[in-house]
Parts: sequence; C-alpha cells; structure tokens
Amino acid sequence: MGEDVRSPLYRVVLLDDDDHTYDYVIEMLQKIFIFTAEQALRHAQEVDARGRTVLITCELPEAEFARDQVHGYGRDWRLPRSQGSMSAVVEPAGSTE
Repeated sequence: MGEDVRSPLYRVVLLDDDDHTYDYVIEMLQKIFIFTAEQALRHAQEVDARGRTVLITCELPEAEFARDQVHGYGRDWRLPRSQGSMSAVVEPAGSTE
C-alpha cells in the first residue's frame, strides 16, 4: 500500500570520436537536452578528454529515447569526413547515484 517501488535508473553516455567538432557537440546537446551553452561545453570537453560523458540519468524509456535522438542527429557538416551521428549508450545507473 505505502510501498515505494521505483523504476531503475539509466545513464545516457555520449562516446567520443574524431569525426565531430566541439560546435557540433554543443549544438546537438543544446537542441536535444536543452543544456545551456556552458553545460554543453563542459560535456564536450569531458567527452574529448575522457572519451565519454554522462548526459542524463533517467528511467529506461526516456534514456532510450535520448540515445536515439543522439543517433538520429546526423553528420557534422563542418567536417567532410563526418559520416553520421555521434554514438551514445544506455547503461544502468547502479546504486552509486
């Protein structure tokens, strides 16, 4: 009756590559996740330095939707070698958050 049953949480993790510019990452994150320019820049710097950055933590349907939005964003028109979207993965958030 008074049970608190919570859905498990998942992280949406953006993965680094060399086929997208900082401008692309910042623009994409602002459009998809409504991040401020400062937030988007911090994620761009982190994915560049560490190879990954956790964008959001949420329930699975929202996490899968967000990942699919990243995958559907398209190539970086600023770089001729860019062939498509960046990659993102969904992973369990675990009990550390």
